[in-house]
Amino acid sequence: MPTPLEVKEGIQQQSNYEILAYKVEAKDWTTTPASPTVKVFEQDTGTDVTATVMPTNSPSASGSIITLSALKLLTKGKTYKVVVRFTDGGANTFESYFLVFCPF
Repeated sequence: MPTPLEVKEGIQQQSNYEILAYKVEAKDWTTTPASPTVKVFEQDTGTDVTATVMPTNSPSASGSIITLSALKLLTKGKTYKVVVRFTDGGANTFESYFLVFCPF
């Protein structure tokens, strides 16, 4: 069951051959997300694997959409937690996440 911080779409599937740039809709938190940051963790161990699976880590925001850098080089059988943090341009900081499972 998703937690309040998990994106509505739930777990995603991505093979180890795919290179995908995900987008997060932030309108449930703010219509003007700013200063997005992303970290990727291996779900089972909690290890930060951002440098390996998202080596170009330069997320951007336009309107209410946050576009992440490409996620790649995933390991078969692993689940990854992609954590996205952003502000409303003011004093509030928000966090959401989604899971990505690599079936093959």
